Amino acid sequence: MSADQRLVLLFDGTCGPCTRLADFVRQRDRGARILVLPNQAPGALRRYGVTRAEADRAAWLIEPGGRRLEGAAALSRALEVLGGGWRLLAIPGRLAAAAAAEEAAYRWVARNRGRLGWLGVLPECERPGVPCSD
Repeated sequence: MSADQRLVLLFDGTCGPCTRLADFVRQRDRGARILVLPNQAPGALRRYGVTRAEADRAAWLIEPGGRRLEGAAALSRALEVLGGGWRLLAIPGRLAAAAAAEEAAYRWVARNRGRLGWLGVLPECERPGVPCSD
């Protein structure tokens, strides 16, 4: 699949739990349909039209046509694209009440991610050879 046809998932590369989630998506994306990048990758924010404030607030998924999803909706869409059993986990996000609950949980985790390091792995931007600057 060409890079222009892939979805892009931007995440906080300085966050261990966020990196764990990014690794999860990469490992299960057998069709290479999602390009997973730390939002600190050089030029990533500019290229995908996400501001630093937006990137600091949430993960973002950008579809080839330009549609942008943030937070829980972005992660739900990534699960849907992974397909198989992962797609089933995205179904509740289609219901307004469940989507609101997912987003509330996502926002709590995002606000507290600095205290949730024990849930993560070595943040991507601290890994050798990973360029992070923005």
